[in-house]
Amino acid sequence: MQEWPLLCHRIIDHAATCHPDREVVTRSVEGPIHRTNYGQIRKRALKVAQRLDGDGILIGDRVATLAWNTWRHLEIWYGIMGIGAVCHTINPRLFPEQIAWIINHARDRVLLADVSFVPLLEKLASQLEFVERFVILTDCDRMPITSLRGAIAYESWIDSVNGDFAWKSFDENTAAGLCYTSGTTGNPKGVLYSHRSNVLHSLMIAQADVIGLSCNDTVLPVVPLFHANSWGLAFHAPMVGSKIVFPGAKLDGASVYELLRDEKVTFTAGVPTVWLMLQQHMESNNLRLPALRQLRIGGAAPPPTMIEAFERMGIAATQGWGMTEMGPVGSMGALKHPFEKLTGAERIAQLSSQGVAPFLVEMKITDDSGERLPHDGRAFGRLKVRGASVVKAYYGLDDRVLDKEGYFDTGDVATIDEHAYMRIADRSKDVIKSGGEWISSIEIENVVTAHPSVLEAAAIAVSHPKWGERPLLIVQLKPGLAATKTDILSFLEGKIAKWWMPDDVVIDSIPHTATGKIRKSELRERYRNHSLPGTSDSSGNS
Repeated sequence: MQEWPLLCHRIIDHAATCHPDREVVTRSVEGPIHRTNYGQIRKRALKVAQRLDGDGILIGDRVATLAWNTWRHLEIWYGIMGIGAVCHTINPRLFPEQIAWIINHARDRVLLADVSFVPLLEKLASQLEFVERFVILTDCDRMPITSLRGAIAYESWIDSVNGDFAWKSFDENTAAGLCYTSGTTGNPKGVLYSHRSNVLHSLMIAQADVIGLSCNDTVLPVVPLFHANSWGLAFHAPMVGSKIVFPGAKLDGASVYELLRDEKVTFTAGVPTVWLMLQQHMESNNLRLPALRQLRIGGAAPPPTMIEAFERMGIAATQGWGMTEMGPVGSMGALKHPFEKLTGAERIAQLSSQGVAPFLVEMKITDDSGERLPHDGRAFGRLKVRGASVVKAYYGLDDRVLDKEGYFDTGDVATIDEHAYMRIADRSKDVIKSGGEWISSIEIENVVTAHPSVLEAAAIAVSHPKWGERPLLIVQLKPGLAATKTDILSFLEGKIAKWWMPDDVVIDSIPHTATGKIRKSELRERYRNHSLPGTSDSSGNS
């Protein structure tokens, strides 16, 4: 058979050849809706590649982006990768010191950024050791006056070349993308994706029970291009010829709803915090989205009430699971035989699992000593994975991250049942160990978010003199609604095991990480000295 390297730029070549007029629509950072197509995206990506090549960017060099989901960001992806350079997508929601750290750790040579991030970069520029030039993703008319070294408007930058350029040739195992974890503990860690892993991941999610888009779909990736490869959608959509709708920087419920409605989006994907805003907007205004076929939820476990709410609106809401270290999709909660006919509460319960690993991902659960545990739906263990797009080492670090069978420890505690459905019980650092037994904070949170006054909830471990740890439940209420500690505990009665019942409930705001997950590390620090009722310690917060 022919040797045909799996290279990312072949995807945009295919899209431009077979689906040249398929639209790529963006709510631009400046505001107006912008329309282009795959044919034009490829032409401009070639200009990006030609300009980078002319600027001396070599195979393996890192080129950074600090940008929202737009057509320009998509062009940059393919242009950078097409010369064998590494597209380093930076999460702008990280703390400024983390952004500076990862730019220096990656040794980025060029940084392409949306105009809204110019003030941030001006503050950080003196700390950025290796960046030679800043390219601002705008035109001459909107280009701000800036002190950034070598700054140039993107449109002027690519208009300086003619696009008469051919993609570089290199091995499919060449690095293509670099994405750093959110770094909730310690410095972020870099995950370096290869062309091969990206293409195989895109083929994997093309399976019907994972994402399975077609040329007749319209996809709105709410999940950012800087968030773990946008879950592969920026590769998968052009691979099959789906229309793409990019939301830019506006992710509030009303703005997302408007794009979903006006562009007749059939598939969308994002984190629960965005879907919570969309759900509230639709419910409060009695709205529907008749074209929307599928809504994928990931990044954090959604409460079952969210899945149920979208189902009532006629939208099939399915959650997936994965990690930056997996490219990132690891499982998807499709209803396979014998569950496809379930209705009501049983259907929601099944959809609330993290789902089944697709082909190209393998899973196991082990005890702390590494011994395999049964897939019986009851045994809790450390979730470990291996596959075609799973990390084997972190960028720039020599630490061994795989076990003797080549599995990566995800840091999650999970069960896997006899039908291969996996359920996350907790992050290993979040699990509550009371009297030697595990309590799942996620299950407590899922139950309590069904309370009509509860917006979000987080259960954390607090020290207890007898049991070691006991659960403390922090609840954030919906605006204008009220609930007491007694109300919350009464609501939980009979819905979880008695010994899982929180020892205390506090009403408070809940912080989030840069990727939309609940920041439990901050909550643990906030309530580090919290005095539980019935204990002798009275030094803490209440």
